[in-house]
Amino acid sequence: MSSPQCAHPSSLSVDFEANLITTGRLLLDRKLAWGTSGNLSARTDADTMLVSASGTNMGELVAADLVPVRVSDGTWSGLRKPSKEVPLHIGIYQQRPDARVVLHSSPHYTTLIACSNETIPSQLFIETMYYLERVAWIDYAHPGSAELGAMVKAAARNAEVIMMRNHGVILFAESCGEAVMRLQTLEMACRMIVEAKAARITLGKIPNQIVREFLNSGRYKPCKPWHSVPAQ
Repeated sequence: MSSPQCAHPSSLSVDFEANLITTGRLLLDRKLAWGTSGNLSARTDADTMLVSASGTNMGELVAADLVPVRVSDGTWSGLRKPSKEVPLHIGIYQQRPDARVVLHSSPHYTTLIACSNETIPSQLFIETMYYLERVAWIDYAHPGSAELGAMVKAAARNAEVIMMRNHGVILFAESCGEAVMRLQTLEMACRMIVEAKAARITLGKIPNQIVREFLNSGRYKPCKPWHSVPAQ
């Protein structure tokens, strides 16, 4: 099954609903989500996002489980209450106009690393160079709290993947497909780190100069605005 692509903001909301529902099922099928742990959203216009409702299972979402929420102030409409993690999603959308889809989940290996002192190098393989180029870490704060939302918002300024200690991860991208791929890459990298450590294997890293050449060339994916900034 191919990864879904969220429609452009000018499209009808039903496109966003269908793609978010499919994305939720993909996350469950690929063991990137479990139970009611996690939530997802898509920006449908400059000041509106659709976010999964409180207590929903991401693998069993239906259209009624997706709640419209205003990005500017967090007000919402409909019969269902949105996820308590709305402050995290709002923080990202307010900070990053390029964010179109946000995924918050707790996959096994990713959460294991989030509960450890390990780091996640981006220089491991092709996909990590691109999808995990900018990973930020924030300390634990209670789920759904204003404190956690503020920490996520600040971290999102210079990162697309935000590891929340003893909690999980929240990440974003410009489409559902890219967001899922970023989460898959993260989980694969975390699994490699854990299994390599258990097997006493030292993971080799791609030299930083080659990583910069790879990202600046745009051969794998289009260059991002920050790629033109000289390395310090």
